[in-house]
Amino acid sequence: MTGVECGRYVVDARDGRVGRVMGQEGPYVQLRPPGGGREWDCPPDAVRATMPREELWARVAELNQASRLP
Repeated sequence: MTGVECGRYVVDARDGRVGRVMGQEGPYVQLRPPGGGREWDCPPDAVRATMPREELWARVAELNQASRLP
């Protein structure tokens, strides 16, 4: 998958983690876990689109995190 747009949820096919695209640094796509956390780098060829249930899970995780903030 190439040309992944920022803000979109994708899956790191190497280990199945779902992340939000935060940008691109050098040859890597930077992903952040839903709800926040440490970003990680993923080669663009290891990124795949989320399935509907994966995207739903990610959106719920972010909403849950946001509801805990003051």
